[in-house]
Amino acid sequence: MNAPVKKAVLPVAGLGTRFLPATKAMAKEMLPIVDKPLIQYAIEEAREAGIEDFALVTGRGKTIMEDHFDHAVELEQVLSERGKTAELEIVHEAMVPPGHMAYARQQKPLGLGHAIWCARQFVAGAPFAVLLPDDLVKAEPGCLSQMMAAYDEVGGNIVAVEDVPREQTNKYGILDVEMDDGRLAKARGLVEKPDPADAPSTLSIIGRYILQPQVFEHLDRHEKGAGGEIQLTDAMAKTLGDVPFHGLRFQGKRFDCGSKSGFIEANVAFALDRHDIGAEVRAALADYFKT
Repeated sequence: MNAPVKKAVLPVAGLGTRFLPATKAMAKEMLPIVDKPLIQYAIEEAREAGIEDFALVTGRGKTIMEDHFDHAVELEQVLSERGKTAELEIVHEAMVPPGHMAYARQQKPLGLGHAIWCARQFVAGAPFAVLLPDDLVKAEPGCLSQMMAAYDEVGGNIVAVEDVPREQTNKYGILDVEMDDGRLAKARGLVEKPDPADAPSTLSIIGRYILQPQVFEHLDRHEKGAGGEIQLTDAMAKTLGDVPFHGLRFQGKRFDCGSKSGFIEANVAFALDRHDIGAEVRAALADYFKT
């Protein structure tokens, strides 16, 4: 039986330079998709999948996220006094119970692998999930829930994957596939951001992982890879042979909210799906496409 996955690490130390000036004084993970910040979507997806404990790997200027998942005494008092029970419930639903949210500081931007390494004491030898809030996945059940089901089947390390155009392989970690049944792809290797001519496949890793603690044996060495950074994919690749490795083709739509176009597309998609504003948004958008 596979050890249960109850912990999640969310690397949120990035500067968000592609969204300046909006991110000059606000963490990019707090940018809203309709009326909910990206970080909350990630936490909710993880909770749906059975995650109980969270670690945010933060940097300077990121304390706004700590406040978001805590009590807002003045706001709650005003909402209560005004009888705004629905709004008060929304505020309470965003909170993480006491003792279930930890924070680790990544003091230098040394790569995703280094960010995960900063949470090693939190992980404490257990299997764990990693969610990158920039990758927002619209899915039912959630992407991580689908991965948990696959983990129950095969164990080991599992990543969410999707096919990308070959000319874009130099933007992603790419799987070298040994076997593929159309849903689960067993990997014999993976390469970080390969040149399209050298890519072993077009099956790319997106920002969802279930990892075994053996990955820290390699992250501890702080070996630099592509871009001069400590790459998580390099450490994962070195566990091959000792830990089974699979990529799951999840059912759903992924939005790259680290890009402006992906962020806007996500806002449109999630707004259209809302029963309270969907019809209005659809009508408003139609005005822009009249000939």
